[in-house]
Amino acid sequence: MKRILSIIAVTALAIACGRNQEAETTAQEDVVPVVEVAVSVQEDVPQEAVYSSTVQANVINNIAPQSAGRIQKLNVEVGDYVTRGQILAEMDRVQLEQATLRLRNEETELARVKELFAKGGISQSDFEALELSCKVSRTTYENLLENTILRSPIDGVVTARNYDRGDLYAMAQPIYVVHQITPVKLLVGVSESDYTRVKKGDSVEITVDAVPGKSFYGKIVRLYPTMDAASHTFNVEVSVPNTYRTLRPGMYAKATIKFGVNHSVVVPDAAVVKMQGSGQRSVYVLKEDGTVVLTPVKLGRHIGDRYEILGGLRAGATIVVKGQTALKSGIKVEVK
Repeated sequence: MKRILSIIAVTALAIACGRNQEAETTAQEDVVPVVEVAVSVQEDVPQEAVYSSTVQANVINNIAPQSAGRIQKLNVEVGDYVTRGQILAEMDRVQLEQATLRLRNEETELARVKELFAKGGISQSDFEALELSCKVSRTTYENLLENTILRSPIDGVVTARNYDRGDLYAMAQPIYVVHQITPVKLLVGVSESDYTRVKKGDSVEITVDAVPGKSFYGKIVRLYPTMDAASHTFNVEVSVPNTYRTLRPGMYAKATIKFGVNHSVVVPDAAVVKMQGSGQRSVYVLKEDGTVVLTPVKLGRHIGDRYEILGGLRAGATIVVKGQTALKSGIKVEVK
Protein backbone atom coordinates (compact mmCIF):
# COMPACT_ATOMS: atom_id res chain seq x y z
CA MET A 1 0.00 0.00 0.00
CA LYS A 2 2.78 2.40 0.98
CA ARG A 3 4.56 1.61 -2.31
CA ILE A 4 1.44 2.50 -4.30
CA LEU A 5 1.05 5.79 -2.41
CA SER A 6 4.70 6.68 -3.12
CA ILE A 7 4.25 6.04 -6.84
CA ILE A 8 1.13 8.22 -6.89
CA ALA A 9 2.98 11.04 -5.07
CA VAL A 10 5.93 10.95 -7.48
CA THR A 11 3.58 10.98 -10.46
CA ALA A 12 1.66 13.95 -9.08
CA LEU A 13 4.91 15.84 -8.45
CA ALA A 14 6.11 15.19 -12.04
CA ILE A 15 2.81 16.44 -13.44
CA ALA A 16 3.06 19.56 -11.27
CA CYS A 17 6.64 20.25 -12.46
CA GLY A 18 5.62 19.83 -16.08
CA ARG A 19 2.82 22.30 -15.62
CA ASN A 20 5.21 24.79 -14.00
CA GLN A 21 7.69 24.47 -16.89
CA GLU A 22 4.89 24.96 -19.39
CA ALA A 23 3.76 28.02 -17.47
CA GLU A 24 7.32 29.44 -17.40
CA THR A 25 7.73 28.81 -21.15
CA THR A 26 4.40 30.48 -21.87
CA ALA A 27 5.41 33.40 -19.66
CA GLN A 28 8.76 33.75 -21.49
CA GLU A 29 6.99 33.68 -24.85
CA ASP A 30 4.63 36.37 -23.64
CA VAL A 31 7.56 38.71 -22.75
CA VAL A 32 7.98 41.28 -25.53
CA PRO A 33 11.54 42.66 -25.94
CA VAL A 34 11.82 46.40 -25.37
CA VAL A 35 13.99 48.20 -27.94
CA GLU A 36 15.05 51.68 -28.94
CA VAL A 37 14.79 52.71 -32.58
CA ALA A 38 16.00 55.38 -34.99
CA VAL A 39 15.18 56.32 -38.56
CA SER A 40 17.72 55.95 -41.37
CA VAL A 41 18.36 59.21 -43.23
CA GLN A 42 19.92 60.15 -46.53
CA GLU A 43 22.59 62.83 -46.60
CA ASP A 44 25.80 63.93 -48.29
CA VAL A 45 28.75 61.83 -47.08
CA PRO A 46 32.27 63.08 -47.89
CA GLN A 47 34.30 60.31 -49.54
CA GLU A 48 37.88 60.04 -48.35
CA ALA A 49 40.59 57.54 -47.47
CA VAL A 50 43.56 57.81 -45.11
CA TYR A 51 47.01 56.56 -46.12
CA SER A 52 50.41 56.57 -44.40
CA SER A 53 53.38 58.26 -46.04
CA THR A 54 56.63 60.14 -45.37
CA VAL A 55 57.43 63.76 -46.09
CA GLN A 56 60.11 64.19 -48.76
CA ALA A 57 62.04 67.16 -50.12
CA ASN A 58 60.68 68.38 -53.43
CA VAL A 59 64.21 68.47 -54.91
CA ILE A 60 67.53 67.15 -53.58
CA ASN A 61 70.78 68.52 -55.01
CA ASN A 62 74.26 67.13 -54.38
CA ILE A 63 76.75 69.98 -54.64
CA ALA A 64 80.11 68.80 -55.98
CA PRO A 65 82.62 69.67 -58.73
CA GLN A 66 83.11 67.58 -61.83
CA SER A 67 86.59 66.42 -60.85
CA ALA A 68 88.78 66.05 -57.77
CA GLY A 69 90.42 69.13 -56.30
CA ARG A 70 91.38 71.07 -53.17
CA ILE A 71 88.56 72.85 -51.31
CA GLN A 72 89.50 76.49 -50.65
CA LYS A 73 86.30 77.91 -49.12
CA LEU A 74 83.12 76.63 -47.47
CA ASN A 75 80.61 79.44 -47.10
CA VAL A 76 77.58 77.76 -45.45
CA GLU A 77 76.79 75.27 -42.70
CA VAL A 78 74.21 72.58 -42.11
CA GLY A 79 70.83 74.16 -41.38
CA ASP A 80 71.51 77.34 -43.37
CA TYR A 81 68.87 78.43 -45.86
CA VAL A 82 70.34 79.24 -49.24
CA THR A 83 69.00 80.88 -52.37
CA ARG A 84 69.36 79.93 -55.99
CA GLY A 85 72.73 81.11 -57.33
CA GLN A 86 74.30 81.60 -53.89
CA ILE A 87 77.99 80.60 -53.69
CA LEU A 88 78.33 77.60 -51.38
CA ALA A 89 81.95 76.55 -51.86
CA GLU A 90 85.07 77.43 -53.88
CA MET A 91 87.67 75.02 -55.18
CA ASP A 92 91.33 75.57 -56.07
CA ARG A 93 91.43 78.29 -58.76
CA VAL A 94 94.69 77.45 -60.59
CA GLN A 95 93.06 75.80 -63.61
CA LEU A 96 90.36 78.44 -63.75
CA GLU A 97 92.92 81.28 -63.81
CA GLN A 98 94.89 79.54 -66.57
CA ALA A 99 91.73 79.11 -68.63
CA THR A 100 90.85 82.78 -68.03
CA LEU A 101 94.22 83.98 -69.33
CA ARG A 102 94.03 81.69 -72.36
CA LEU A 103 90.55 82.93 -73.21
CA ARG A 104 91.49 86.60 -72.88
CA ASN A 105 94.55 86.08 -75.08
CA GLU A 106 92.55 84.31 -77.78
CA GLU A 107 89.78 86.92 -77.69
CA THR A 108 92.37 89.69 -78.13
CA GLU A 109 93.99 87.81 -81.00
CA LEU A 110 90.61 87.16 -82.61
CA ALA A 111 89.73 90.85 -82.47
CA ARG A 112 93.07 91.77 -84.16
CA VAL A 113 92.76 89.07 -86.83
CA LYS A 114 89.18 90.09 -87.53
CA GLU A 115 90.36 93.47 -88.77
CA LEU A 116 92.97 91.79 -90.99
CA PHE A 117 90.35 89.40 -92.36
CA ALA A 118 88.09 92.31 -93.23
CA LYS A 119 90.94 93.84 -95.23
CA GLY A 120 91.85 90.56 -96.86
CA GLY A 121 95.10 90.15 -94.93
CA ILE A 122 94.23 86.63 -93.73
CA SER A 123 92.47 83.70 -95.30
CA GLN A 124 88.97 82.71 -94.28
CA SER A 125 90.10 79.22 -93.15
CA ASP A 126 92.71 80.71 -90.78
CA PHE A 127 90.16 83.12 -89.37
CA GLU A 128 87.56 80.36 -88.81
CA ALA A 129 90.18 78.14 -87.13
CA LEU A 130 91.06 80.92 -84.69
CA GLU A 131 87.36 81.66 -84.09
CA LEU A 132 86.71 77.98 -83.32
CA SER A 133 89.67 77.84 -80.93
CA CYS A 134 88.29 80.87 -79.11
CA LYS A 135 84.87 79.20 -78.75
CA VAL A 136 86.49 76.05 -77.32
CA SER A 137 88.46 78.13 -74.83
CA ARG A 138 85.28 79.92 -73.74
CA THR A 139 83.49 76.61 -73.21
CA THR A 140 86.42 75.31 -71.16
CA TYR A 141 86.48 78.49 -69.10
CA GLU A 142 82.73 78.37 -68.38
CA ASN A 143 82.97 74.69 -67.37
CA LEU A 144 85.88 75.36 -65.02
CA LEU A 145 84.09 78.40 -63.57
CA GLU A 146 81.01 76.30 -62.84
CA ASN A 147 83.10 73.57 -61.17
CA THR A 148 85.35 75.93 -59.22
CA ILE A 149 82.75 78.31 -57.78
CA LEU A 150 79.94 76.03 -56.63
CA ARG A 151 76.49 77.64 -56.46
CA SER A 152 73.15 76.36 -55.25
CA PRO A 153 70.80 75.56 -58.15
CA ILE A 154 67.72 75.88 -55.89
CA ASP A 155 66.30 77.71 -52.89
CA GLY A 156 66.60 75.28 -50.00
CA VAL A 157 68.25 74.24 -46.78
CA VAL A 158 71.69 72.66 -46.36
CA THR A 159 71.22 69.20 -44.87
CA ALA A 160 74.76 67.80 -45.08
CA ARG A 161 78.40 68.98 -45.27
CA ASN A 162 80.86 66.15 -45.85
CA TYR A 163 84.21 68.00 -46.05
CA ASP A 164 86.19 70.70 -44.25
CA ARG A 165 88.10 73.61 -45.73
CA GLY A 166 91.44 72.43 -47.15
CA ASP A 167 90.26 68.86 -47.76
CA LEU A 168 90.90 67.19 -51.07
CA TYR A 169 87.57 66.44 -52.69
CA ALA A 170 87.91 62.82 -53.79
CA MET A 171 84.55 62.36 -55.59
CA ALA A 172 83.34 59.93 -52.92
CA GLN A 173 80.62 62.13 -51.41
CA PRO A 174 79.17 65.50 -52.36
CA ILE A 175 80.52 68.54 -50.56
CA TYR A 176 77.02 69.74 -49.65
CA VAL A 177 73.50 68.35 -49.91
CA VAL A 178 70.70 70.89 -50.36
CA HIS A 179 67.00 70.05 -49.95
CA GLN A 180 64.19 72.15 -51.36
CA ILE A 181 61.48 72.10 -48.67
CA THR A 182 59.15 74.79 -50.02
CA PRO A 183 57.26 72.89 -51.29
CA VAL A 184 57.62 69.36 -49.97
CA LYS A 185 56.13 66.24 -51.52
CA LEU A 186 54.69 62.92 -50.43
CA LEU A 187 54.47 59.68 -52.37
CA VAL A 188 51.23 58.06 -51.24
CA GLY A 189 50.50 54.41 -52.01
CA VAL A 190 46.80 54.44 -52.92
CA SER A 191 44.72 51.26 -52.92
CA GLU A 192 43.95 49.68 -56.27
CA SER A 193 40.22 49.91 -55.46
CA ASP A 194 40.48 53.71 -55.52
CA TYR A 195 42.25 53.85 -58.89
CA THR A 196 39.31 55.29 -60.81
CA ARG A 197 38.46 57.79 -58.05
CA VAL A 198 41.82 59.59 -57.87
CA LYS A 199 42.68 62.36 -60.28
CA LYS A 200 45.24 65.09 -60.68
CA GLY A 201 44.32 68.20 -58.70
CA ASP A 202 42.44 66.36 -55.91
CA SER A 203 42.78 67.95 -52.48
CA VAL A 204 44.78 66.10 -49.80
CA GLU A 205 44.85 66.83 -46.06
CA ILE A 206 48.17 66.09 -44.31
CA THR A 207 48.74 65.52 -40.59
CA VAL A 208 52.06 64.69 -38.94
CA ASP A 209 52.78 63.27 -35.48
CA ALA A 210 55.51 65.88 -34.97
CA VAL A 211 52.97 68.73 -35.17
CA PRO A 212 49.84 67.45 -33.37
CA GLY A 213 46.54 69.25 -33.84
CA LYS A 214 47.49 70.95 -37.10
CA SER A 215 46.57 70.07 -40.67
CA PHE A 216 48.37 70.93 -43.89
CA TYR A 217 46.82 70.90 -47.35
CA GLY A 218 48.21 69.92 -50.72
CA LYS A 219 47.16 68.67 -54.13
CA ILE A 220 47.86 65.62 -56.23
CA VAL A 221 50.27 66.71 -58.98
CA ARG A 222 51.22 63.35 -60.50
CA LEU A 223 49.79 59.83 -60.79
CA TYR A 224 52.36 57.09 -61.33
CA PRO A 225 51.50 54.82 -64.29
CA THR A 226 52.21 51.40 -62.74
CA MET A 227 50.92 49.39 -59.78
CA ASP A 228 52.83 47.34 -57.24
CA ALA A 229 51.89 43.72 -57.91
CA ALA A 230 52.52 42.68 -54.29
CA SER A 231 50.64 45.43 -52.42
CA HIS A 232 48.13 46.31 -55.18
CA THR A 233 48.78 50.01 -54.70
CA PHE A 234 49.95 52.79 -56.99
CA ASN A 235 51.80 55.96 -56.07
CA VAL A 236 50.40 59.45 -56.31
CA GLU A 237 52.63 62.47 -55.75
CA VAL A 238 51.23 65.14 -53.45
CA SER A 239 52.73 68.63 -53.36
CA VAL A 240 52.35 70.69 -50.14
CA PRO A 241 53.36 74.40 -50.22
CA ASN A 242 54.96 74.31 -46.73
CA THR A 243 55.27 78.09 -46.78
CA TYR A 244 56.45 78.32 -43.18
CA ARG A 245 58.82 75.33 -43.48
CA THR A 246 57.00 73.45 -40.72
CA LEU A 247 57.12 70.10 -42.51
CA ARG A 248 60.56 68.51 -42.73
CA PRO A 249 61.77 65.61 -44.87
CA GLY A 250 61.53 62.31 -43.03
CA MET A 251 58.45 63.16 -40.95
CA TYR A 252 55.83 60.40 -40.69
CA ALA A 253 52.55 61.65 -42.15
CA LYS A 254 48.96 60.62 -42.74
CA ALA A 255 47.41 61.73 -46.00
CA THR A 256 43.62 62.00 -46.30
CA ILE A 257 42.60 61.99 -49.95
CA LYS A 258 39.17 63.42 -50.68
CA PHE A 259 37.19 61.79 -53.52
CA GLY A 260 34.11 64.00 -53.46
CA VAL A 261 30.65 63.40 -51.94
CA ASN A 262 28.10 60.53 -52.03
CA HIS A 263 24.38 61.00 -51.32
CA SER A 264 23.98 57.92 -49.11
CA VAL A 265 21.79 56.37 -46.42
CA VAL A 266 23.25 56.89 -42.91
CA VAL A 267 22.43 55.01 -39.67
CA PRO A 268 23.80 55.08 -36.10
CA ASP A 269 26.67 52.63 -35.72
CA ALA A 270 24.88 51.07 -32.73
CA ALA A 271 22.28 49.69 -35.15
CA VAL A 272 24.79 47.54 -37.03
CA VAL A 273 25.00 43.90 -35.91
CA LYS A 274 27.84 41.54 -36.85
CA MET A 275 26.73 37.98 -37.47
CA GLN A 276 28.82 35.43 -35.59
CA GLY A 277 30.99 33.24 -37.78
CA SER A 278 30.82 35.57 -40.77
CA GLY A 279 31.74 39.06 -41.82
CA GLN A 280 28.15 39.93 -42.68
CA ARG A 281 26.77 43.14 -41.17
CA SER A 282 23.01 43.53 -40.65
CA VAL A 283 20.40 45.75 -39.02
CA TYR A 284 17.01 44.92 -37.48
CA VAL A 285 14.26 46.76 -39.37
CA LEU A 286 10.96 47.42 -37.56
CA LYS A 287 7.92 46.60 -39.68
CA GLU A 288 4.45 48.16 -39.45
CA ASP A 289 3.03 45.15 -37.57
CA GLY A 290 5.55 45.63 -34.75
CA THR A 291 7.86 42.76 -35.71
CA VAL A 292 11.49 43.02 -36.71
CA VAL A 293 13.39 41.50 -39.62
CA LEU A 294 17.16 41.04 -39.81
CA THR A 295 18.35 42.82 -42.97
CA PRO A 296 21.90 42.43 -44.40
CA VAL A 297 23.54 45.75 -45.39
CA LYS A 298 26.71 46.87 -47.16
CA LEU A 299 28.71 49.34 -45.09
CA GLY A 300 30.56 52.36 -46.40
CA ARG A 301 32.46 54.94 -44.37
CA HIS A 302 32.38 55.13 -40.57
CA ILE A 303 31.76 58.80 -39.75
CA GLY A 304 31.97 59.50 -36.03
CA ASP A 305 29.14 57.48 -34.47
CA ARG A 306 27.38 56.69 -37.76
CA TYR A 307 27.80 54.33 -40.68
CA GLU A 308 27.26 55.03 -44.36
CA ILE A 309 25.08 52.31 -45.92
CA LEU A 310 25.92 51.51 -49.54
CA GLY A 311 23.22 48.89 -50.07
CA GLY A 312 20.45 46.87 -48.44
CA LEU A 313 18.55 49.67 -46.69
CA ARG A 314 16.42 52.58 -47.83
CA ALA A 315 16.14 56.03 -46.29
CA GLY A 316 13.27 56.43 -43.83
CA ALA A 317 13.41 52.85 -42.50
CA THR A 318 12.93 52.39 -38.73
CA ILE A 319 15.83 50.40 -37.30
CA VAL A 320 16.66 49.04 -33.86
CA VAL A 321 19.60 50.77 -32.15
CA LYS A 322 19.39 49.20 -28.69
CA GLY A 323 18.23 45.79 -27.43
CA GLN A 324 19.30 43.63 -30.40
CA THR A 325 20.73 40.82 -28.22
CA ALA A 326 17.25 39.47 -27.46
CA LEU A 327 16.00 39.69 -31.03
CA LYS A 328 15.52 37.37 -33.95
CA SER A 329 13.66 37.82 -37.21
CA GLY A 330 9.88 37.72 -36.97
CA ILE A 331 9.40 38.43 -33.26
CA LYS A 332 7.27 41.27 -31.97
CA VAL A 333 8.96 44.10 -30.04
CA GLU A 334 7.95 47.01 -27.91
CA VAL A 335 9.47 50.41 -28.75
CA LYS A 336 10.70 52.30 -25.72
